[in-house]
Amino acid sequence: MRVVLQRVSSSTVISNELFNEIGKGYCLLVGVSNDSTEADAIKLAEKIAASRNFEDKDGKINLSIKDVGGEILSISQFTLYAETKKGNRPSFTKAAGREHADKLYKLFNEKLEAQGLTVKTGFFGEMMHVNINNDGPITILYESENGKIK
Repeated sequence: MRVVLQRVSSSTVISNELFNEIGKGYCLLVGVSNDSTEADAIKLAEKIAASRNFEDKDGKINLSIKDVGGEILSISQFTLYAETKKGNRPSFTKAAGREHADKLYKLFNEKLEAQGLTVKTGFFGEMMHVNINNDGPITILYESENGKIK
């Protein structure tokens, strides 16, 4: 399971008439593979909730999202498992099918909320327009395999 974390000053997601937005916090792009497990979703949620990606009063990146009262916008993104080695068209065979991906995506978000975080989501399986106002810029890739952070 892979999560691209972008620290944001704000972020929005729109799909047709559906809309969600956050202020300061993280926009998370969440990819689930065929091999991803519940342990991966839990481990990543715990890691991201505890990660210190915000500046303290001295300008040192030393504060967590909880410390700054930030929010999360979580977007399911199967393209994080694109394979580009052969040809010019990406292959998505490693990306999880809808049922498996939706289950782990929901579990991941539930575990973030269980850490006391406000989590808003994109619209699973829909075409979306995501606006990300990257702050820093800070972009970090988190990955878990077999329940262990890579």
